Amino acid sequence: MGDNSGERTGGGGERTIERDAKSICPFCGVGCGVRPAKTGTSGKSARGRGWHAPVNRRGELCPKGVAAYEVVGHDERLTEPQVRRDGELVSVSWDEAFSRIETEFARIADEHGPDALGFFASSGCTNEEDYLLQKIARTLGTNNVDNCARLCHSSTVAAMASRFGAGAMTNTLSDLGDADCFLICGSNPAEQHPIIFSSYLAPAAKGGTTVVQIDPRTNRTSAIADHHLPVKPGYDIPLLNAMCAVIFEEGLEDETFLRERVSEVAAFREFIADVDVSACAELAGVAEDDLREAARVYATADRAAAFTGMGMSQHRYGTTNVHALLNLSLVTGNIGKRGAGVNPLRGKNNVQGASDVGCLPDVLPGYRSVTDEDARTDIGDVWGVEPPSKPGLTEVEMTHEFGDGIRGAFVFGENIAATEPNASRTARELDSLDCLVVQDIFPTKTVEHADVVLPASSWAEKEGTVTNTDRQVQRMRPVAFPPGNARADLDVLRELGRRLMRATGNEEATENEASEGAFDYGGAAAVFEELRRVTPQYAGMGFAEIGEGSQRWPLPEGASEGIGVLHRETFANGHRRVPLVPVELVEPDDEDELVLTTGRVVEHFNSGVVTRRSDVLTRLRSADAMQIHPDDARERGIEDGETVVVESEHGRVEASAAVTPSIRSGVVFLTFHFAEPLVNRLTGDELDPESKIPTYKHVPVAVTKGVSGGE
Repeated sequence: MGDNSGERTGGGGERTIERDAKSICPFCGVGCGVRPAKTGTSGKSARGRGWHAPVNRRGELCPKGVAAYEVVGHDERLTEPQVRRDGELVSVSWDEAFSRIETEFARIADEHGPDALGFFASSGCTNEEDYLLQKIARTLGTNNVDNCARLCHSSTVAAMASRFGAGAMTNTLSDLGDADCFLICGSNPAEQHPIIFSSYLAPAAKGGTTVVQIDPRTNRTSAIADHHLPVKPGYDIPLLNAMCAVIFEEGLEDETFLRERVSEVAAFREFIADVDVSACAELAGVAEDDLREAARVYATADRAAAFTGMGMSQHRYGTTNVHALLNLSLVTGNIGKRGAGVNPLRGKNNVQGASDVGCLPDVLPGYRSVTDEDARTDIGDVWGVEPPSKPGLTEVEMTHEFGDGIRGAFVFGENIAATEPNASRTARELDSLDCLVVQDIFPTKTVEHADVVLPASSWAEKEGTVTNTDRQVQRMRPVAFPPGNARADLDVLRELGRRLMRATGNEEATENEASEGAFDYGGAAAVFEELRRVTPQYAGMGFAEIGEGSQRWPLPEGASEGIGVLHRETFANGHRRVPLVPVELVEPDDEDELVLTTGRVVEHFNSGVVTRRSDVLTRLRSADAMQIHPDDARERGIEDGETVVVESEHGRVEASAAVTPSIRSGVVFLTFHFAEPLVNRLTGDELDPESKIPTYKHVPVAVTKGVSGGE
């Protein structure tokens, strides 16, 4: 990576580079501190090493953190702006690329209105960058902006926000050691959040914390589980309802908490009295005795912490699933104290922050509704232009409108051609857009459809903040310049904002002096200063004050530190009491031969665009394999390692079979990390009606013995 420090100008002013700077890992939401272990002239050989950061306090890293710097100088990095001419992408100047976007987006807004534009924010980029992207969308006059939280935890947020007033972790990683019981539902932290597992959960389990795991697979997290309930995908609701029924039946509820902090208790008791525990256990595919014992363990613990993941949320009834879990925590009084709560473990390094700063179609920075006139006025006073009041479309809804209601799209650091459900449909709809702009670091499946490509900065070339899964805001620091003619993302977005505001001729902005220089910032610190002014949870934070530590939200103006455990005396919505909500089973779709569920492995991340370019991680795991139970394999004449064909009503893929008893009969498992098989060719269009999350965890499929070859 060359010299120890340096400055370079380009697109947005000077930037100082420290080759050994302390930064934050770019992968999962744990937020581990990482810095280069060694440097070389190309940067390719660099490895990550941990430092004593707020989360990985002992400097520990998972394999992805160790390999994080490896691809920064990769030969396949995008280094030049490109536009599509005669069907081909060709390199052009930055001015020509920006001019193409100006012309096309201005034309679309003029002919079809600003709601014909859609903006896809990045949960892997900084708070400052995402804040600017949603500001661009809203100053143009549309709330069509979303981020990939929609695809992972939007149902969790919807349920928790509606009941508690906040959709984030209720507790901190550091207080979880006080728990007597962990209830891990649809989450596999050993592989999805390795440092949370190895540094927080596993030590607690070793020290006596009882662990209950609810998951259709036996996985690495199972190593610390005292009780494993192999739930049938789609049947979390009867399982959790039955646990509540056992608790009331055996008098294990927390009467004091129910009296003081919970409403609608009588109605819920009446509902739960009709729950047949035996029938629910059978529906869920678990032994009744095991279910009853798990309920007793959770209810009798002084402090029980629940963890929820995408196994719970990624269903067409994901929001309802989470409501059932919230009931369990309220019935037992496990809210508002250390070592307790409901704790969604967030997937990407800044999926929490992207949502905090307003990259959602129905809320502004700080989760204030776009329909809230006072909130729009407050932001308008800062921006010089008031955000629109009509809620926008979610990112999946936007893809469904491509070529029709949505004519132009800006995709920032996300590979939606691979990560959206029904990938074949998404590919066709991407091609139907009048103008698709993609800002990214590598050629992806989404770039293949782009009309304009903007070469972006990798995480190791960024300055700014990210917010981890337990609400800690930390700083990233650049250790390298973007390669070739690529630019820092913050610089690109500043220039884009200036040009689009001018090109679209927003009358309100033009007439308001406050809007002059709306995208003129000295750097990340200046953007952070503005975003904290319009994001109440961040109001008391300071960019310099974060330093090499962290500040946790909510941190009100004037407070000395953030609040760790939420909902202690009142809930975040200001209420002393919140309701119990009866949750009826939503029957899953009729099953074909088997049900496919998807997930992650520790060696790779998301669509694999970055991690599959790492020699280290590829050596650890170079291909996907479909897990299938021996009984299901035997019925189909499938041997371990053979090629199988997996088909749904939406598509078809081929994969190698991994025959293993670690998955329950009737279920198969694939990751979403590999371009082949591209698992989202199999997933469909059905969404949760409240959160609009896709159904990734319950896909009826047929599996047959196949032969290697193309589709």
